Amino acid sequence: MIYYWPTLVEIQALRKYAATFEADAIDENFRSLFQLNASISIPNNGPSLPLEYASTATPLPSHFDFYGEQREFKEFLERTHTTGLLVIKDGFVISEDYARGNTAESQVLMASVSKSMTAMLIGIAVDEGRINIDELVTNYAPALKGSGYEGITVRQTLNMSTGIKWSEDYGDYDSEIVQSLVAMTVGSLDQFAASMMADHPAGTRKLYASINTHVLSMVLRGATGESYQSYFERNLWSKIGAEDDVKMLVDSLGEPLAFGGANIRLHDMARFGLVYLNEGRNLAGEQIVSSDWVRKSYSPEAQHLRPIDQGNQPGTRFGYANHWWLPPTQDGNDFAAIGIYGQYIYINPKYKILIAKTSAYPDYLLDGGLMDLESLVAFQSLARQLATSPQ
Repeated sequence: MIYYWPTLVEIQALRKYAATFEADAIDENFRSLFQLNASISIPNNGPSLPLEYASTATPLPSHFDFYGEQREFKEFLERTHTTGLLVIKDGFVISEDYARGNTAESQVLMASVSKSMTAMLIGIAVDEGRINIDELVTNYAPALKGSGYEGITVRQTLNMSTGIKWSEDYGDYDSEIVQSLVAMTVGSLDQFAASMMADHPAGTRKLYASINTHVLSMVLRGATGESYQSYFERNLWSKIGAEDDVKMLVDSLGEPLAFGGANIRLHDMARFGLVYLNEGRNLAGEQIVSSDWVRKSYSPEAQHLRPIDQGNQPGTRFGYANHWWLPPTQDGNDFAAIGIYGQYIYINPKYKILIAKTSAYPDYLLDGGLMDLESLVAFQSLARQLATSPQ
């Protein structure tokens, strides 16, 4: 183990972490976590770009096909504790709904959807010529020299192929992910990243490790000379025309939790996702990240990053590219940002469909992988059905 719980403050932090996901409190916690923990506000200092609404709401399909089984979409939404759902077709909002106490003003924890936001910042820095993804992360973040990140490239970090020792098991309090969250509360995520050790050769397999995204934030800071929050505000949040601030969780030194700390409105989830649906352009038509970067986000580069579809059976695997997930069988180059406990931005370029969903699913640690699979399959089915229905 890298980290232990020798102090009272760390034990208290661990208890606070555990309480966040209790079934009787998770709905409220996921829309108020930034009030319960250290956080900062990242504003939109530009104009808000309004979402466009269809003249009439479109009823969503009643059923979807899950590997040959017809399932009710309404039952799926209720069972997965959906708190918000927004569907956009051909640039227009056709359906929007909130549940379990959430409203359009609720700022919901994005969890790992935040990773895809960080990846977009890396893409912008690449477009600016500040980052070369084939260079070593230590060229930009020298504090990582001597750690498990020695010899690792930015590309390998984007694709979760760094080879570091890591467990993403939120139910194991000795896992590195839980240790990192405690370290965030009482210490420094930069220092925690620098304590990582190598486990297997980089670039040989995907091992999902949240700390990789924090390393990308260190790379971003080193490459640009700006704080993460400043670069985020200037190049992403103000550019997408957000309607509210980001409430960003931070560590004890004020450094943002780049791998899971964004708390935002459902509308702003959609605005972010629309940049990718529109090949890097915001709602005003301004190119804010290159179309080439967007294409790389649904195009896996190596065999170990490609999806595998064996149905609702062991062996089915999502693909991965530049901090975005790919369904087991892609339909029209579709891809998604996914956050623990049921946060999704699903993008289908072929059908011009975007689905944003927030949830507070209390049993995620038991069957979250199956829930993610069912969710992406449901979104794919909805996209196909909506594509053939009139506006």
